[in-house]
Amino acid sequence: MTKSAFLFFKSLGLFFAILVGIGTAVLGWFDSADWMNIVFYSVATSALVLWGWYHFSIRWIHSDLKQNIFSHISSEEERSKDEIAEEQEDSSEKNFFYTTLLPYKWVAIGFLLIITIFIFVSFIFDGFFSGRTLISFLIFLGFIIIASVIGRYIKGQKSTFIGICVLIGLFIIGALTINGFLSLLNLKSMLVFAAFLGLATIGQTLVALLGGLDLSIPFIIGSSNVALMSMISKGVPPWLAALVVLLFGIGVGLINGVLSFRLQGQALILTLGVGFFMVGGVQILVAMNTFSAGTVFGVVPEWMRNLASMNGKTIGLPVPPVILIWIAASILVIVGLRYTKWGRNLYALGGNRLSADRLSISERAYWIGVYVISGFFSAFTGALLLGWSGGGFVGVGDTYLFLTLAAVVVGGTSLLGGWGGYGLSVIGVLILQVLNTTLIGWGLSFEAQQFILGLLIIPMVALYARSPHIRTQV
Repeated sequence: MTKSAFLFFKSLGLFFAILVGIGTAVLGWFDSADWMNIVFYSVATSALVLWGWYHFSIRWIHSDLKQNIFSHISSEEERSKDEIAEEQEDSSEKNFFYTTLLPYKWVAIGFLLIITIFIFVSFIFDGFFSGRTLISFLIFLGFIIIASVIGRYIKGQKSTFIGICVLIGLFIIGALTINGFLSLLNLKSMLVFAAFLGLATIGQTLVALLGGLDLSIPFIIGSSNVALMSMISKGVPPWLAALVVLLFGIGVGLINGVLSFRLQGQALILTLGVGFFMVGGVQILVAMNTFSAGTVFGVVPEWMRNLASMNGKTIGLPVPPVILIWIAASILVIVGLRYTKWGRNLYALGGNRLSADRLSISERAYWIGVYVISGFFSAFTGALLLGWSGGGFVGVGDTYLFLTLAAVVVGGTSLLGGWGGYGLSVIGVLILQVLNTTLIGWGLSFEAQQFILGLLIIPMVALYARSPHIRTQV
């Protein structure tokens, strides 16, 4: 062990001791303990950690290094040539911190940020901090640490491995801290809501693989939901109304694709503008001769209710068909991206457009195609949500603007294009659903849930934004 390594480990032990002391003081303050007891136990725990750190790590350093650091160093004239040569060799070594920890600086920053978020949320939300949430937080950190350590030895699909570890950690936290979390009803509920989000995320994932974003998704969902209910209430056959809604989604996707391809630098604003335009137009049409356009009431066909309701059945089995629809669509998209020429071309185009052009891959066709697929699945999600809610509401898709982006980012698909896939987005969807269910089970308000979800998403987006674009690496 070099001298810089010894000093680093010594400083690291001091840092952990101080951190444990602060944590002990915070716990004592929350428990309304006497300040003398808080000071005593904080100092005692810090000293205990510092002693243990020295006893089990620092004391086992090389004896020569120990002698160099703690013993008297003779003058330059008294040193032997061998000692001088060894010192010169040590001085030529790079600092231990830079050679060992610098590659993992973002991981360290992420841990500190997670700890900061937990402390911050504990102070601003009454009733958040408790033994239950503290244990849950420690379990979550433990799974992150295990995933990070094991992930160092995994060469491929590291994002998938880490995502699955996070999902398992959150699931265990929910099971340990929430009564009824593992009940069949709750598991079915989570899968149904995950299916809605998962279907809406298909298009967002494909668009992200090209380096774009589709902000019209929530507006297409809301428009399709209201339009479908309006047509059914006016006597249009449900199957025909559903077909019209799906064609509507394809049409909006086509408009998004054409405009976004021509003005790629403004694709984000264009899809947002198209979404506003379409949802406003649908509300105008639906509002004719009625008192309200935002909400439309009517009788939803039983087969449509069965598709998306919690009590829906598939061939007599108590499994809502929407879950199986999502599974089938996921398999189709994942296989299509990985094993077909279309999927390989999509990755190639998102990675390096110039190289893809030289391979005669039509950027226009793929750009329009992914937006058309996004529009189709957005409209399909809006139709399914009608079967779940039993009434048309134009704002039913509002939350999906944030959630579809969050699922893509949490899963690990790069927003810059060329890397990722829908399998990662499925993991992201499940993570968000389990996390949201856990926050609800803890009794947090809707605002608190959004606040915590936002805090967790921001560092992930920042991390991708700092990564060099894959086009610059080819």
